[in-house]
Amino acid sequence: MPQSMRQSCFKSLRAPLMGLLLLSSGAVGALVEPGRAEALEFETWLHGTSLMGDVKYPTDFTRFDYVNPDAPKGGTVKMAVQGSYDSFNQIITKGDPASGLGYLYDTLMAASFDEVSTEYGLLAEAIFVGPDFSFVKFRLRENATWHDGQPITAEDVVWSFEQQTKLNPQVGFYYSHVTKAEVTGEREVTFSFDQTGNRELPHIVGQLSIMPKHWWTGTDADGNPRDIAKGTLEPPLGSGPYKIGEFSAGKSVTFTRVDDYWAKDLNVNVGRYNMDEIQIEYFRDDTVMFENFKSGGYDYRVETTAQRWAVQYDFPAAKDGRVVTELFPDTARGVMVGFIPNLRREKFSDIRVRKALNYVFNFEEMNRTLFFDQYSRISSYFFGTDLASKGAAEGRVAELLSDLGDKVPPAAFEPYTNPKVESREDLRDNLKKALELFKEAGWEPRTEVDEEKKPQGFFHSIMVTLGLASDPTKVVMRNDKGEAFEIEYLLNSSGFERVALRLQASLERVGIKLDIRMVDSSQYINRLRSRDYDLIYSGWAQSLSPGNEQREFFGSSSADREGSRNFAGIKNEAVDALIDKIIFATDRAELVAATKAMDRVLLANHYTLPGWTLPADRIARWDKFSHPKPLPMMTVGFPDIWWWDKDKAAAVAAKN
Repeated sequence: MPQSMRQSCFKSLRAPLMGLLLLSSGAVGALVEPGRAEALEFETWLHGTSLMGDVKYPTDFTRFDYVNPDAPKGGTVKMAVQGSYDSFNQIITKGDPASGLGYLYDTLMAASFDEVSTEYGLLAEAIFVGPDFSFVKFRLRENATWHDGQPITAEDVVWSFEQQTKLNPQVGFYYSHVTKAEVTGEREVTFSFDQTGNRELPHIVGQLSIMPKHWWTGTDADGNPRDIAKGTLEPPLGSGPYKIGEFSAGKSVTFTRVDDYWAKDLNVNVGRYNMDEIQIEYFRDDTVMFENFKSGGYDYRVETTAQRWAVQYDFPAAKDGRVVTELFPDTARGVMVGFIPNLRREKFSDIRVRKALNYVFNFEEMNRTLFFDQYSRISSYFFGTDLASKGAAEGRVAELLSDLGDKVPPAAFEPYTNPKVESREDLRDNLKKALELFKEAGWEPRTEVDEEKKPQGFFHSIMVTLGLASDPTKVVMRNDKGEAFEIEYLLNSSGFERVALRLQASLERVGIKLDIRMVDSSQYINRLRSRDYDLIYSGWAQSLSPGNEQREFFGSSSADREGSRNFAGIKNEAVDALIDKIIFATDRAELVAATKAMDRVLLANHYTLPGWTLPADRIARWDKFSHPKPLPMMTVGFPDIWWWDKDKAAAVAAKN
């Protein structure tokens, strides 16, 4: 998802830029306790931070290299989202907040798109990091204001932190090591930590969205008190580049550029936010949404369906150039997506069962017949990056695994490979291996009479014998208790139903029944939060500097917390220990080794049936826009660093 489509609550937090915090040149701060920081005669305040070394841009930089400082302002971009929304409150987890709410609020720091894990001051003009990363201070810009003209204060920052960590469990978990936020000066806020050596904590605090305390604790136009703990369709006050304009609840919302935005000329914003309006329309069905795109209903589409990309972009506008289709390489992140079994269900608790499911799955046939051979099978939780484990464990990676003793399965030291089906023999061998694993785990297929196909009378029996009626028997996988192995596969999009049907057919071969359960977006989100599912297709995007978010993804502490991203319910002491190694790594080499070691443990435990990916974004757009060249390595940046091109738009209109 593009950076520009920042969504509500934890979804809207910018993809975490994690890892080691290495500050720009100079000392990181004097060695004093937080309470004594104000007494220092000398403090090193910094304009930017990086997790990968020194920052690229100096203190007096005027803009990022990848933007066009002369980009014209104007025009409207129309975008689309599948689903609906019922609130403009991005804090709470209840309900379905609108897309794009991140445009309303500024953060303390802003990410650079041509550096890995690097941030520069936005609301904060400077950052000061305490000894051994025990606290961090931010000094706010004096001219920072809300859209109503009131200044953004240190009290707003503290209140925003307290409300978000209290009302949103995911945000609370993400910032769980931040023990206190306090005003320590007229424009100064200090965040204290409950541990030292966690170099990432100052960095992720800079990603906090700041909200207006005076607005949320005030009253609406009817005199009713507002409540940030509840959903609302009253457009909230913001400080960012856009505000909410026209909207139709659940159907559409328009974000209008703020002409007098306080930070429009700030170095981190030059050349950005060029569109006058960003219109977002909601669709219940992806097929209807695609047809709307073809007719010009909206301008920009990230295509997620291989079959559609291969054969359905042959409509007139695509043929004559009004619609441009393009692949943009994705080099800024790793990814693991796949079928995730819920380990909270007893049937998935045995590693042999999870491993067997991978032997049943026939990816190569699916890739050939459904995906036009566009995809590669994923073989790492950091697939596509130098953090991905490969081959046998060696060096520091092997040492880290050995230190954990019998908490690590032997397979973690060996190369990980997914089963392949390149011939009929491969298919037969894989199914044989799957059945062996199921048997070891206490499950065996049995041939039983299917009551729905049971012969009715003598002549029906003859028809079955002659092959003129269906066989009344079926294969059912059962355990020694007589329980059938059945899986409910939870979906919220018809676009993935074809994949579900192929998986269903594969599982039927070994006697496992897969029930495909299609629900709407709100039901899906609620069931995900409450862990009410057997199997989902989901995953985790990974930055090039992993860190604290790994606890949210795979840590034991998040397994039983409602709404966490530990979808599988992983509780593994070795994984927990390696997450700590990642978070407290003292240099890049140690971070990479710990990440590869954790990757191996996750793979060896078969917590995910790995899916597939294309290391690029398939993007189709109506040719009304232009962008800087080259684009930054971290993102396509649409629409944030693009602009409406009136000449191109006129040419498109002339052909319509």
